[in-house]
Amino acid sequence: MVPSSVLFLNLCGTHRSATPSAHVLRPSSGRRNSMSIPPDGRGVDFTKDFEQQDMKYDSTGMFHWCPARNLDECVLERHQAAMTVLNGHVVVCLFADRDSPLIGLRNFIMPLRASNFHYHELKHVVIVGDLEYLRKEWKTLYNLPKISILNGSPLSRADLRAVNINLCDMCVIISARVPNTEDTTLADKEAILASLNIKAMQFDDTLGFFPLRGGDRSPLGSPISMQKKGARFGTNVPMITELVNDSNVQFLDQDDDDDPDTELYLTQPFACGTAFAISVLDSLMSTTYFNDSALTLIRTLVTGGATPELELILAEGAGLRGGYSTPETLANRDRCRIAQIALHDNPYEGIGHNSTYGQMFTTSLKKYGQLCIGLYRLHDQDNAESVKRYVITNPPAELRIRSSDYVSGT
Repeated sequence: MVPSSVLFLNLCGTHRSATPSAHVLRPSSGRRNSMSIPPDGRGVDFTKDFEQQDMKYDSTGMFHWCPARNLDECVLERHQAAMTVLNGHVVVCLFADRDSPLIGLRNFIMPLRASNFHYHELKHVVIVGDLEYLRKEWKTLYNLPKISILNGSPLSRADLRAVNINLCDMCVIISARVPNTEDTTLADKEAILASLNIKAMQFDDTLGFFPLRGGDRSPLGSPISMQKKGARFGTNVPMITELVNDSNVQFLDQDDDDDPDTELYLTQPFACGTAFAISVLDSLMSTTYFNDSALTLIRTLVTGGATPELELILAEGAGLRGGYSTPETLANRDRCRIAQIALHDNPYEGIGHNSTYGQMFTTSLKKYGQLCIGLYRLHDQDNAESVKRYVITNPPAELRIRSSDYVSGT
């Protein structure tokens, strides 16, 4: 299973992306509502109104939904991708072949399609990988909107440039191949090579776009913009790499001075959110064992939650089914969500540089109804070119905040 719960915090921004036009959402052909009209003609015919509604959400109202699409409709050739304006999107670099086992890409993409986001806030997901493998995964993905596929290799710089990796909001590197059991060090070789390959790339920054200031805002304060300045160097591309072996984290960052024997939780890549190891799920399992409410809380905050009805549908293998918008399903959209808020935009009145975290926490909760979870701070404050950040979870109340900080809130 793809570890979506950890990836989602960095993926869930609110920037619009200039992506290919969305598919028109219409009710499935031949579908009829169960309502009927009495033989004597009395009563109101609701069937016509229901048939004219667009099916935009699944039957539970928890996720955005679209009619099933053929895989070939979503495949981009390299020249087509290069001619498409992709910006503020998510690039998934997937190592797999036709014989690789399924890893459940739906578990990764579904939280990014949660209905508590508006449709225009959904980030386009571009998967770079083997087409034959994706055919096996497609039956779990074809009802999720804004997905494109480039049949290529994550190690090909031409393919990476074609999908505008320098303009993406996040690049996720994952593998579906069976790890090498004889030498665990080689289990992550492709993911590490892909990461280092991207970091070694250079881009023409004249192709980028500058973010707008003071524009529209999302309910959580992040600016909504269709423009984004592209990364000039690959080291500035937002990236997270999945690792099978914890010790391989030492190979991800060539500038990292961490001792090879340092535990994963104390390494720079993990603290900066650029590495994720499967062993992290072990600690989550232990936490859940001692506090069964912990998983529900984390799931609600990170993935948008779930309903018993949805759990049953997915457990039975039916997949997402479209449904009409009713007051009950629309009410499911009113859920909390996580966002990163830039403090240099002064989102909280009376809170600025050198205020304490405790002051910001109480102000955001009392005046804005937002719960601060932690800070995302620049690693090198004195270097204007620096973009590397690290996470401070649940900081002490007396910690001084900086204008360059991002606050993660819900």
